Amino acid sequence: MEGFQLPQDHNDDSVPKVSIITVAFNSAATVRDTIESVFFQNYSSIEHIIIDGGSTDSTMKIIKSFYPNLAHVISESDKGIYDAMNKGLDIATGDVVCFLNSDDKYASDNVISNVVTRMQKHQLDALITDVGFFYPSAPEKIVRRYRSNRFTPERLAWGWMPAHPGLFLRKHVVDRVGRFKTDYKIAGDYEYIIRAFCGQNLKYQHLSEIVVKMQTGGASTAGLRAKIQLNKEVLRACRENGIKTNFLKILSKYPEKLLETIIK
Repeated sequence: MEGFQLPQDHNDDSVPKVSIITVAFNSAATVRDTIESVFFQNYSSIEHIIIDGGSTDSTMKIIKSFYPNLAHVISESDKGIYDAMNKGLDIATGDVVCFLNSDDKYASDNVISNVVTRMQKHQLDALITDVGFFYPSAPEKIVRRYRSNRFTPERLAWGWMPAHPGLFLRKHVVDRVGRFKTDYKIAGDYEYIIRAFCGQNLKYQHLSEIVVKMQTGGASTAGLRAKIQLNKEVLRACRENGIKTNFLKILSKYPEKLLETIIK
């Protein structure tokens, strides 16, 4: 295991601290863009936590070049992405907690300041935002927009969720919900969101902006086999949390999701 922690005065205590958790594994091709998109945020109190799964490429070499700007780095083997995310949650100390994957990046330098301003102004427990997808060959062109405004807790039974990389939660919500279930392979974030929102009367809003640019080809977007496994796990997550649903109900969202390819 390799790890370190910066002194606590790394952040400005006069404003809410935001914990950004990045999970990485053999991400040498993309992790620099991810870290730089956090580094250039025009917000003074960010705790950037990186959990590396024991990468065998040059991922850690790149991460080390940013050490002075990172709050925590852990590099060790894990039991999958949700185990790694749990490690980040265990050490996060921010007033707001979010995830930014190692092949994603923030869409602008004022994402975090805009998020905190909205959450503070309206005393929100959660803020949901939009995510734009791009192809690795054309990172500046958004080819699909995940619109989180279609989410409501009632629509969880239909398989709808806010985009996880664009979800910002208060620490008291994170503490209540607890850890991700590590026996999920793809839909652990969906199951986590059920526990966060269902029956909890969270005060939340939707920010109608693309705040994260996400590279296509992740576990939840990679082909038919992944889609089948994803929906099986969505069905399981609903049943485990007392939400009545079925496969037809969950699959009915796909015609509407086709509209995501119409960029607005």
